[in-house]
Amino acid sequence: MAAEDRALAHLQAQGLRLVERNYRVARGPGRPGGEIDLIMRDGQTLVFIEVRSRRAGSRHGGAAASVGAAKRARLILAARHYLLRHPDPPPCRFDLVAIDGDDSQALNWIPAAFDAG
Repeated sequence: MAAEDRALAHLQAQGLRLVERNYRVARGPGRPGGEIDLIMRDGQTLVFIEVRSRRAGSRHGGAAASVGAAKRARLILAARHYLLRHPDPPPCRFDLVAIDGDDSQALNWIPAAFDAG
């Protein structure tokens, strides 16, 4: 949760506005669940944000490398579920905030890190 707090503060300082935090879609029969850490507005764009944190010196790659195809699929599923609330969905994108280590300089915001295509 500390990583999400850091990411949220950073993104708000960049002008994004919080819409929802920790949006969850329950797992169902034959369907994986999903969670979106932060949903924010960047102007008219709705932004689905995954926050990943890794300790310094992680042998399994950095925080950004930890978002694989399965995780992206669960994020997309949750985003699609969230968008069912909107009869006319706004433009959307998927961002990633990667935090490597405890150093505040290690926060890396990656807008449009992947798409739902």
